[in-house]
Amino acid sequence: MNWTSPAEFFAMGGYGQYVWGSVAVTLVALCSEWLLLRQRRKVALSQVKRKLILREEGSR
Repeated sequence: MNWTSPAEFFAMGGYGQYVWGSVAVTLVALCSEWLLLRQRRKVALSQVKRKLILREEGSR
């Protein structure tokens, strides 16, 4: 497709609402997944550290 103006590009031939809405939902889902994975990683690392500390204390 060839667009002659930015307004035509964002309108997407009358389907812009659906196209850009889908893009927005996808970006929100990806960002949420990234943030949740980051949080789960922090929790997992802290659990591993805690287990290592307990193991070291138990071997003394």
